[in-house]
Amino acid sequence: MNTIALYDKVCLKASRQATYNYSTSFSLGIRSLDKRFHSPIHAIYGFVRFADEIVDTFHGFDKEALLARFRDDTHRAVAEGISLNPILHSFQRVVNRYGIERELYVTFLDSMAMDLTDKRHDKRSYATYILGSAEVVGLMCLRVFCEGDESLYQQLKPAAMKLGAAFQKVNFLRDLKDDHRNLGRTYFPGIDLHEWNEEAKRAIEHDIQADFDAAITGIRKLPKGARFGVYMAYIYYVALFGKIKALPACHILQERVRVRNRKKLALLTTSYFRHSFGLL
Repeated sequence: MNTIALYDKVCLKASRQATYNYSTSFSLGIRSLDKRFHSPIHAIYGFVRFADEIVDTFHGFDKEALLARFRDDTHRAVAEGISLNPILHSFQRVVNRYGIERELYVTFLDSMAMDLTDKRHDKRSYATYILGSAEVVGLMCLRVFCEGDESLYQQLKPAAMKLGAAFQKVNFLRDLKDDHRNLGRTYFPGIDLHEWNEEAKRAIEHDIQADFDAAITGIRKLPKGARFGVYMAYIYYVALFGKIKALPACHILQERVRVRNRKKLALLTTSYFRHSFGLL
């Protein structure tokens, strides 16, 4: 006889497949985590990815209504402990098991709603968007990694937020052209792409570097089962950031910068040895 465990497995498979299809880099990072963390992090990624898809790719549909429905379905899934949406079913299991605060995923969904109306940002709205779209995602993952250790969670919370912010800002810089031309968005405050230059690029890079510098201290203090996987994600984004920094400002508006798969494997090998010998 089938049980709810089979349904749980089917839903988790959907979250895992979403991760693999949407992000080879994130999939690589998850595989580098201890096996016990694979399923919950896949579930978080699936939730985040689907919400982002609503606002970024569901053109021709009522995005506002779809996001509102997704929000309502999320709250219902968490409250009832079940959902017929496989992605939300997997997510609610993680929320309920690891005690992820409602404030975290509500703040995330609020930032997704900003994408429906806010095409340009000032410093305040930019900080609000970074908090919701990136920093709280880092905190949801940290809740999983800490496995109920509240003291460790509070200790690592600032670094986790900085790491999420760094990842998001690198994405913004990499996708500067596509976000502006395809979605009409410019995330960085005070930036006019008609006057985009080396000075503006360097200012953004300085801010990102500060986030990375603050994040690495927290990565070193993560539980052993989480440390290498998070470090892998960190190393990948540092490599991507390095490629972006090496390019002239005009190039960023012409081509999307990528880290090739061969390079990713090389980073994995190097990072594994650094981690194994305690050289992080």
